[in-house]
Order: sequence, then structure tokens, then C-alpha cells
Amino acid sequence: MWDYSDTVKEHFYNPRNAGPLPEANAIGEVGSISCGDALRLMLKVDPASEKITEASFQTFGCGSAIASSSALTEMIKGKTLDEALAVSNQDIADFLGGLPPEKMHCSVMGREALQSAVANYRGEEWKDDHEEGALICKCFAVDSVMIEETIRANNLCSVEQVTNYTKAGGGCSSCHEGIEEILAKVMAERGETFSPAPPPEKTRPGKLSTLERIRRIEQVIERARPNLQRDHGDIELIDVEGKTIYVAMKGACSGCQMEALTLGGVQQQMIEALGELVKVVPVRVKPPQPLVNPS
Repeated sequence: MWDYSDTVKEHFYNPRNAGPLPEANAIGEVGSISCGDALRLMLKVDPASEKITEASFQTFGCGSAIASSSALTEMIKGKTLDEALAVSNQDIADFLGGLPPEKMHCSVMGREALQSAVANYRGEEWKDDHEEGALICKCFAVDSVMIEETIRANNLCSVEQVTNYTKAGGGCSSCHEGIEEILAKVMAERGETFSPAPPPEKTRPGKLSTLERIRRIEQVIERARPNLQRDHGDIELIDVEGKTIYVAMKGACSGCQMEALTLGGVQQQMIEALGELVKVVPVRVKPPQPLVNPS
């Protein structure tokens, strides 16, 4: 498991400003559920001063995505739009006491959502980087423009770092050559030379058997249960069909506004435990009906 700071854990288990914001007059949406992360950022902006008076979010993603979104809303409240735009993805990570390198893409997503929301308020057309350049990573739909801008903004120098910040290259790895070409170009502009790292010597685990797979899924569920039970809720594994894992949220967790956040965190833990992309889907389980005495 990742080594999360206490601040990340606090913002994951007790996220600030989560849920809809009916009075929002600026909305930014980035990411895709099919890629594992999606964020909707909602702002209430005072037209006279362009100050952000309220900020809220809804996200589908891992614990780092939830924590980054929560932190972002806290950081930008009270700022003008221009002041908010000065907040970088590294500022978000620093606010949280640091993020694991493999989770830096969550702070990048928050930064993009903010740019999208400000453009929405100003009546401007904002296009995320995935639509502007040649598609490099097909697994996570990341294009050349996003990779290049992220390398520049964060002074990256390796494929591993690019993957950590954008998720590009984290799937089949067939796009590593394309990422290396972009790295070489940007680093040359900085007066540096890109040196491809030799492929790591490691033994990839074999495909999990059906029983091993079920056991790992159950282990993730069991780790999640104590925190939910403390809030008078629970989660139960219902079924597994290929890459879709069906669970039932119970008690206080059933239908609450934090349900999507909880499921996003559980889904990310499933992905990490299984080493494959899976989707966690909630199902509604009818309570048992009382027995009726025919007499």
C-alpha cells in the first residue's frame, strides 16, 4: 500500500466541501470514469470581486484523488480567480504533506479542473490536453500536449515520473517510446540530455487464479469495513463478473452523499491489489422479508 501522510488520510476520511453546490456559477469537469479518475469542481464566484466564496467537488477515484480535491477546495476559497489559477499541482501536494510519486496525477487533475471551472465562469472554451495533440497513451487517453506541459511544469526527466504525474505509460507500456521522445525534446530545450533507463529486472507475477483473485478482492473489502462500521455503515461483496465487482453498501453508507467517494477509494485499492483495471459497481440489496405464518 502507498505511504500516505496524515493530512492525506484526514482529507480522504473526512473530505471538505464534498457534494453538489446548487449555487455554483462555475463548473469544471475533467477525467473519465473509464480511465479510473473523474472530477467535477463547482465554484460560487462573487461577480463584483471575482472571489471564490464557495467551492465543492464530486470525484470518482482513489483516496489521493479525494484528498487532492478536498485540499484544492480549501486552498482556493477566498481567493480571486486569478489568485486561484496560480495554485499549482505541486502546491496541492505540498498542502497535503506530500503525495506518493505514483499518485501525483491526482493533483494534476485538480489543477485541470480548476482551469476548466474558471474558463466556464468566464465564458471561454476550455479544452483539456487530451483533445489537442496526438494520442500517446491509449490505455489512459493521454496525449502529447498534456505530457509535454506536465514535463515542463514539474521538471520531469523520466518515463516513470511522467507515469506518476499523468498515468501515461502505466498500462501496456507500448507508449514508452513516444514518452521518451517528448522527454528528449523538452530536456534538450533545458540543456539536458535524456538517458533512457534500462528496463527494470523484475519478475512479473503470473496471472492470478480465480480463487486468488477472489481472496484479494475479499481482503480489500475487509480492510475497508472497520472505517465504514465506525460510521454505522458497511460494505459487502455480492458478485464478481470478469472485471466488474459488485458490492452492496449497507447501513449509513447506503445512498449517502459520500457513497461515490467510498466506492472510488475501494475501486483503486482493488486495482492495486489485483494488478488490473476493474470497476466496482454498487447494487441495492432488498432487506429480507419476514416469514409469514400461513395459519
